[in-house]
This record gives sequence, C-alpha cells and structure tokens, in this order.
Amino acid sequence: MFDVVIIGAGIVGCATAYELSKYDLDVLLLDKENDVSLGASRANTAIVHGGYDPDPNTLMGKYNVEGAKRCIELVETLDIEFKKSGSLIVAFDDDDLKTLDKYYERGLINGVEQMEILDAEEVHQREPNLSKDIIAALWIPESGVINPWELTIAFAEVAVREGVKLSLNQNVINIEKQDDHYLVITETDQFEAKYVVNAAGVYSDKIHNMVAEPAFKINPTRGQYFLLDRANGEVVKSVIFPCPTPLTKGILVSPTIHDNILVGPDAQAIPDAEDTSTTREVLDQVGEEAKKSVPSLDLRTNIRNYSGIRANSDYNDFFVKISAPNFLDLAAIKSPGLTCAPVIATEGIKLLKDEGLDLKEKEEWDGTRKIVRFKEIPVEERAKFIKKNPEYGRVICRCEHITEGEIVAALHRGLPVVSLDAVKRRAGAGMGRCQGGFCGPRVQEIIARETGISPLDVLQNRSGSYILIGETKEDSSDN
Repeated sequence: MFDVVIIGAGIVGCATAYELSKYDLDVLLLDKENDVSLGASRANTAIVHGGYDPDPNTLMGKYNVEGAKRCIELVETLDIEFKKSGSLIVAFDDDDLKTLDKYYERGLINGVEQMEILDAEEVHQREPNLSKDIIAALWIPESGVINPWELTIAFAEVAVREGVKLSLNQNVINIEKQDDHYLVITETDQFEAKYVVNAAGVYSDKIHNMVAEPAFKINPTRGQYFLLDRANGEVVKSVIFPCPTPLTKGILVSPTIHDNILVGPDAQAIPDAEDTSTTREVLDQVGEEAKKSVPSLDLRTNIRNYSGIRANSDYNDFFVKISAPNFLDLAAIKSPGLTCAPVIATEGIKLLKDEGLDLKEKEEWDGTRKIVRFKEIPVEERAKFIKKNPEYGRVICRCEHITEGEIVAALHRGLPVVSLDAVKRRAGAGMGRCQGGFCGPRVQEIIARETGISPLDVLQNRSGSYILIGETKEDSSDN
C-alpha cells in the first residue's frame, strides 16, 4: 500500500515526486516508458518563460512568474544548466505593435518585472542579426533557456535518493476505486494507493476518465524543430519570438544552453500522440517563418530535426483539481508547463493535504544535487582531478568533450539507464555535431559494463529500439 502513486514521470510528475520526498510517505512514481522525461519534457522549446503571454485569469498566468523564479532557484540547488538570455517578442507592423501593448499590459498584471518596449534602433543594437523590417520588440529580461530533461531527471534522481520508488515500463490500463484506496492496474502489475496523482501528459484525459466523468479532452499537437550546429556562432543572444497567435507562441529562434541555435516549432494537431515524425514540407515552412525574424539563418548547418508533442486541450488551461476522492489531476499541462512545474507540484500537494494526506516532514532531507562536468574544471586543476579519478581522463564524446567518468557517474545516480539516449540526456554524450556517430558504440559498451546488462539489450532510446540483434563473428577461443 503506497500513500501516493504518481502516474507520469515527466516534468510535473517528477517535480511532484521531488516535493513529496520531503515528507514521511511511501511514494511510487510510474511511467509507461523505459526512462523519465520521454514525453513533452524531452522535446520542447527549453524556455523558462517570463510570463507576458498567459491570460491572468488562468492558472498559467497565476503560476508563470513564480514558476520562473522557482526554476532559477533550482538551477543552483540541482546543478542544472541554464542561460539567462531574455526574450524579445518582435513587431513588424502596426497590428503587431498593438499586440505588444496587449502583452505588456498582461505582463504587468501577471507580475513580470523589468519589461520594456524597445524601438527599432534599440532592438538592432541588442540583436544586430534581426530583420531590418522589425520596428519594435517587447523585451522580457527575466527569462532564459534551460535543459528541460536535465531538470526532470534531477527531480527524479533526488526523489529516488530520498526514498521515492520508481517503476518504469508501467502502462496504466485501469484504476479501480476500492473501499479506502485505489488499485492502479498496469499491463504487468497492480499497485494499491491511498492517493493517486495524474501527471500523464498527453494521456492525462484518459487517466482522468478512469475515475471521473470527462472534464477535458487532450488534443495532441506536434511541433517540429531544427537544431543548428554551434559553428554558426552567436546568431542571436536572446530568444526571438514573433507575436503570438491563439494556437502558438510562433516560430522562435533561440540559443540553447550548449550554444547551438534552436528553430521552431510549428503547431499541427495530430490524432496519434506517439507520432513524433518530421516532414520536409513542414520543416521548410518552419525555416521560412524563422527567416522572417532572422534572415541570416543557415539551415544547411542543421545537425538534427525532431518533433515534440504538446498536451493542448479544449480546457485551455492547466487542469489542477481534485476530481474524485483522493484523486488529483495535474493535467492538460501545455506551455508554460515547464516553467510552472515547480508551482504546479506544490499547489497540487496543498490540495492533497486538504484531502487528508498527512504531510509529516522528514527529520533529514537533502534536496540538492551536484554534477561534475569535466570541461568546466579549470585547466590548471584537471591533472590533479584525473590522477584521483582516471576515468575523467578518457574523452568518449569528442564533439561535446564528455569523459568516461561523467558517463559512469550518470549511470550510478539511482535511475535505471538502458539506452544511449538516456546517457545523452544525463551526460551530453551524443549531443554534438556527429549525434553519437563516433561515441555511440563506446557508450554502449560502458552501459553494458556498468549495469551488467547484455550489449544486445542496450537500446537507442525507447523500448524496442534495438541497436544490436546478434553476433556476426564466432569467438575464436571456441575453435
């Protein structure tokens, strides 16, 4: 019998597990995938939003500014990579200027600090590569870019270290209400829980409907991206948005924490929430729209295309409610869900407390995490560090300068790791220009060695994405 079962190990589910790990509770975190952060938390714009956009009458508007502050605090607490870049929402004509005024006023209501509307000269002094047709922009300094899956993983690593149980490959197919608890049934197991938290992302409506009358419908929306080689240099320093539309914040051009340039996404409603394909037609449209803001973009330097699925809904807000006795929905989470996740988690836990969950704080709790990134160690200190830790002297990923020591450390921080992309998300190996073409086989060997699983069972990413299917040569010792 668990006190709380959380369904969904994306950013919201993991943030909730992190917050609940402060208390003397038996908590179980479930996910249908073989790793945390494999849904919208893996593929998004990676922005800590400033808060100018959401309607002040929504939870999105109420949570955004506080969420951004909390995210920036957690950067140091959890040792997350973050770049305070600021954002520019650009205007090309008089209608856009009216939109800027609207979002400036909305931002004031939401509590956004230090906003400014810049004229054309100020815009181009700040960002000289922007289109000369831009006549003004709204400047939001209290925003930036983060590593979204690293934040999700950090929440989960600390939560597990502090006592939360994690069970992966658990696809929930039903939830039954018993006399004084719930029975959460997956394809392979069943778990008893006094309280259930629904943080299932694009499947949150289906989980909700297992215990309550339908209240919202998720409309999966796919967005496609370009990731450009850092050899482009500093094309833009800030996140560049066009004026938003009712459906999307628009095609952005943004620096990443690794000094690449991210371009996208579009917004396409799709029937299949698992369809993360990309198409040449849509990517061409994304590129054309992006060049309206930044004409000098060289999309030929693209090193990867990908897409992410957003949990847009007909509710058009975060659905944070007790929907049945002891059943909490943290559902329909779309942008700015990444930014708001820490607040969504704490507000959700307040609702659980109101439902009767006993929140007795642990006498000892450590909510921090520390990561060694070898390339950040001062050059004069590296020899001494390598002498003490020889694995940090062997570079595995040449593009990103990731060492064996960093990969081994990532494999031993408490979460199961069975794929190359899981290492990529934790240590950065495979993030660079060759996208793992050089380091992939070596990372595969390290995973097998450190975890004890067969090389045949090391995956590329999700379950079923096998890299090796058998041996092609006999062992010479058998002859």
